[in-house]
Amino acid sequence: MDIAKRLRELREAKKYSQGDIERRSGLLRSYISRVEGGYTVPSLATLEKFAKALEVEPYQILFEGSGRPIGPKVSDSSAPDRPSRRLLKFFEAASAQNRKLLLTVASKLAKS
Repeated sequence: MDIAKRLRELREAKKYSQGDIERRSGLLRSYISRVEGGYTVPSLATLEKFAKALEVEPYQILFEGSGRPIGPKVSDSSAPDRPSRRLLKFFEAASAQNRKLLLTVASKLAKS
């Protein structure tokens, strides 16, 4: 998932300029340009500002499908004391928005 590309697509679909997003979010236009250009990775709080300015739910920035994303199914076959099981429990308890963000970060780390 390319957050920069997705933000630009959402902005252009709404026919908003970067200046419009600046006024609606309080973020500087130069920062918006750096994010959309892929030079800066926004924080979760900044993604929430983008979502509010674009009049979308935050998960829609990270999710390209139709409808709401469904959390992953986790099997109970692994041992409860394993670190991976603790990570899965944390992931299950996270909001859909945070799960998507974690998956995006993991995907980017896997590519590096």
